[in-house]
Amino acid sequence: MPDKTALRVADLPQNAPTAFELRPGPDTQKALADELGLSGLRKLRFAGQVSAQGRRDWELTGKLGATVVQPCVVTLEPVTTRIDVDVRRFYAADLPDIADEEVEMPEDDNVERLGSVIDPGAVMAEALTLALPLYPRKDGVEPEKSSFAGKGIKPMTDDDARPFAGLAQLRDTLKKDS
Repeated sequence: MPDKTALRVADLPQNAPTAFELRPGPDTQKALADELGLSGLRKLRFAGQVSAQGRRDWELTGKLGATVVQPCVVTLEPVTTRIDVDVRRFYAADLPDIADEEVEMPEDDNVERLGSVIDPGAVMAEALTLALPLYPRKDGVEPEKSSFAGKGIKPMTDDDARPFAGLAQLRDTLKKDS
């Protein structure tokens, strides 16, 4: 997303939240879809607010909505998914420098270092990326089972790859012997 969505921290009011609403146009949606490897992206909307948290920290909260089209991982047919997620980012002024030799990671992965700007457009693109289905699959489609082996060799199955499958077979063999 372009930097024109960025909010300068120095210009944000301390005593009242700053609301934002982003509804990128078709050209921006197409560019973002291309960047994310999507077949289509529509109805993209990100609305929320940025508010002061104490003297130096800030919090961005919002709601992201979008309709995405991705190829099915099995058939490559288009799969349409509606995404509606809550988004939260906390910008801390006193976050330790990552360049330090030993830095403990914060428990909350929504915490970021406060810079001179907070960019809802960048947060929108990141949140959309994180919310995308990793393996979109058309309804009712199951992955195909494939077997690969040379001539005269029994192909390995998923059951063969299970760590305790051999032990179960050994147990059954021992039961038969006794």
